Amino acid sequence: MKVGIVGASGYTGAELLRLCAMHPHLEVVAATARGHAGERVGDLYPSLVNAYPSLRFGSTEPERLDGLDLVFFALPHGESQRLVAEVEGRVGTLVDLAADFRLRDPEAYPRWYGEAHEAPELLDRFVYGLPELFRAEVSGARLVAAPGCYPTAAALALAPFVRADLVERHGIVVDAASGVSGAGRSAGERMHFAAVDEDFTAYGLLTHRHTPEMEQVLEASILFTPHLAPMVRGILATCYARPSAAGASMTTADALAILGDAYGSEPFIVVTSEPPSTKAVAGSNCAVLSARRDERTGWLIVLCALDNLVKGASGQAVQCANLALGLEETAGLPVTGLYP
Repeated sequence: MKVGIVGASGYTGAELLRLCAMHPHLEVVAATARGHAGERVGDLYPSLVNAYPSLRFGSTEPERLDGLDLVFFALPHGESQRLVAEVEGRVGTLVDLAADFRLRDPEAYPRWYGEAHEAPELLDRFVYGLPELFRAEVSGARLVAAPGCYPTAAALALAPFVRADLVERHGIVVDAASGVSGAGRSAGERMHFAAVDEDFTAYGLLTHRHTPEMEQVLEASILFTPHLAPMVRGILATCYARPSAAGASMTTADALAILGDAYGSEPFIVVTSEPPSTKAVAGSNCAVLSARRDERTGWLIVLCALDNLVKGASGQAVQCANLALGLEETAGLPVTGLYP
């Protein structure tokens, strides 16, 4: 199947190129990048030179994508909504990695993203691409909005408990730390090595734009605090919820069993009694989950570790594309991490 990647020069674009190179059915024939048009992919990313010895970045014109079976949009927020209307009729399936079509309510965009949505009429046509929770909707879809990295971690951790009404839906707390690659390739001075190394900081207090996405998926009220950790890849989310009356007797063993029952057949989810580690998932499309019920305070704690560039972005996009195109869901996706 012929594939195009729009915005291929960023970190998620490079990760899409890496994953597609390992995919038995996907062939990248178009990689656009406005700022690198004409440049060889292997010159910008030497790690890809063997897979793409002659592929060059092209300029971003919709006609370059005519007739492709699959197109990924790996663009900064706001740019996809300006292009989708021109592209979607030209291609088979389109998977957007940005937040442009994740939220159902167009009024949420001015509040959380600072500007009105330019194509609100298209919002209802996109399905939310978190396969473990919305597989039926993603299968066969033509337009898919791949979730954000933080919402993926939080939703996978909490959904089994929220959907079973085992926790209160108001006052859920999500604390999560991400590596610097989450800010993208064009991040500014605060992402320099000297600024990040030996530091750990919170940011986006009360206003982070992934908050409404978490609340939409979980149908719950979320207090979310993200942190920047001195690592390249990875997210570790620690989620806190008060058990409801139905979950009042839940123990740690019960919580782990609930996760196991929810995800036991999932190829990319691991449930463990040990606290998850970002190192264990680096480079893989897996998420590792664990849980504890604290008898002293009554709180339920659920943890999730994943690679923000793979299961939190490009790997998840490929997983969605596999489902949308009727391919094996696991095709081309690594289940083992890189260690050390």
